[in-house]
Parts: sequence; structure tokens; C-alpha cells
Amino acid sequence: MHIPENLRYTEDHEWLLLDGELATVGVTDFAQDALGDVVFVDLPDEGDAIVAGEACGEIESTKSVSELFAPVAGEVVEVNKAVVDAPELVNSDPYGDGWLFRVRVEELPELLDAEDYAVVLKEA
Repeated sequence: MHIPENLRYTEDHEWLLLDGELATVGVTDFAQDALGDVVFVDLPDEGDAIVAGEACGEIESTKSVSELFAPVAGEVVEVNKAVVDAPELVNSDPYGDGWLFRVRVEELPELLDAEDYAVVLKEA
């Protein structure tokens, strides 16, 4: 299971790449593997306010539909239109082209580093 060191993680298996006040959000390698083949993503709209820990979208796979939880509070400033058009990018490149949206962070809760996230996976 690939866990990049430069990212932050949630126990709900989302990752965050912080760049100043902006954060790129996606789902982890573990999440995409557990989901199976992703066939549809429902993401928040640009301009939407999201609240940390609350559902802000859905990811549908051939196995199930899973809620996507906001890892931070803030305003969505960009949605990855490529992943909306080709949801399989979540499976093929979860930490790259499969990112989901970018948010201007207003509240940053405590997140896991790669080492702590690895512990969560071992307990899963």
C-alpha cells in the first residue's frame, strides 16, 4: 500500500496536500482498492462551503457507494473535471491525476501523517 510521506491523511481515507491556504484532496490508495472499480464521482461544486468531517460528495464503484468526507473546512475553489469525466483515474492514479478537488482552507483539524496513517491501516 503506497502512503506518500508529503501528504496528510484522515481516518476516513482521504488525503490532503497543503500548499499555503490551498489544499488538494483525494482518496488514498487503500480507499480506491477497497472500493473496487470507481465508475462515478459526485463532488462538491466550486464555491461550495464544506465542513470538516461532514459528507461533501460520493464515490460509486462496482461494489458500493461511499460518502466522501471533507477533511477540512473551507471553500471549494476547483473540481477535477478530468476525474468526473473519467472516474477510473481514482483507481489508476489516486495521488496524482485522480485528485478530487481543491479547497481554500478556513479550518484545519488535526490530520494524520504518513506514519500515523500506516498504523490506522494496520488496525483496519
